[in-house]
Amino acid sequence: MQTRLKAGIVGSGFMAKVHSRAIRNARHELYAIASSSPESASQAAEDLGIARVFNTWQELVASPEVDVVHICTPNELHAEIAIAAAKANKQIVCEKPISVSTEETVSIFEAVTKSGSGFAVPFAYRYYPIVRELRARLQNNEGGSLHLIHGNYLQDWLAEPAANNWRVSQSSGGVSRAFADVGTHWCDLMEFVSGDRIARLIAHTSKAYESRGGEQVQTEDIATILFETEAGVSGSLTVSQVSHGRKNQLLIELDGSKASYTFNQEQPDSLFVGGRNSNQIIMHGQETLMHEDAKRLSIVPSGHPQGYQDAFNSFIADAYDGFQGNQPDGVPDLQAGMRAAALIEAVVISAAEKKWVEVRDLQNLYLTKLLAS
Repeated sequence: MQTRLKAGIVGSGFMAKVHSRAIRNARHELYAIASSSPESASQAAEDLGIARVFNTWQELVASPEVDVVHICTPNELHAEIAIAAAKANKQIVCEKPISVSTEETVSIFEAVTKSGSGFAVPFAYRYYPIVRELRARLQNNEGGSLHLIHGNYLQDWLAEPAANNWRVSQSSGGVSRAFADVGTHWCDLMEFVSGDRIARLIAHTSKAYESRGGEQVQTEDIATILFETEAGVSGSLTVSQVSHGRKNQLLIELDGSKASYTFNQEQPDSLFVGGRNSNQIIMHGQETLMHEDAKRLSIVPSGHPQGYQDAFNSFIADAYDGFQGNQPDGVPDLQAGMRAAALIEAVVISAAEKKWVEVRDLQNLYLTKLLAS
């Protein structure tokens, strides 16, 4: 029988709201919150109906009443909080990127490995029923051998030169923005559904505007990437946060010898299946989905839309299930966070040095370092 866990959220922005809804939907207790100041934490507590407010994140992490720490802060704080939470033997849900440097990522891995804490990263797009249907079809080789993977993740929230956010700052967000913020979602989804991994890549990054709010822009608005997978499949990805009219278009197409498959996150209830003689549109629903993992995540009657918050709710439910010793399929864990960090590092190096870069396995890097010490 599942135990009702007590969650503490660090941060009071948009993602804190998404996390709070998902915690309650999973029937766990939204116990406490801390933010950048006691005032902002108190306001968020009032807005979200949270009874307990901590003046600092350190107090929240140290509280014996908190079972799970949700890290929803600017990126620069992720590693420090995650390491402290692991040392306090808390379960951890950490927004991506989990750190702003390779060294921090390795330190998180060390702390979590030593503590045995559970760790989940909200790559929640894995939790659309259609995504699980796509994954199962690819696992069953229904599309044949893949020979091309391509797509994009396009947004427009920074399309205007006056638009600004803490993510634009390199000190708060890290050395990569567009790719680290949303490109990693695309890569995680691609590797999750295909079962393949990016082995090497060459990247180009650029800025739409040199300054925002009177300050020089230090991180990319746009990233274009060519890659080759470990299985030898060619691929390409375009990432942009300055594409007018695109709110969150994560679009992925996987072309195989028997069929092609296209998923568009802005229309997540359908899967395009392309063929030489005819095409299909597969809709989500108990009577249209063929695979059990997809049906498990289809929670509304056919014909009713199922969206981002639903996917996030399913992610949190599975993460908490995993924290209690079960093993739900497909939970993005610490390895997923480390994988994203390795891809960010490769993109940054490639863009700076204008060359192909091999994607390092940071987990193996740490284990090699540990054995040598």
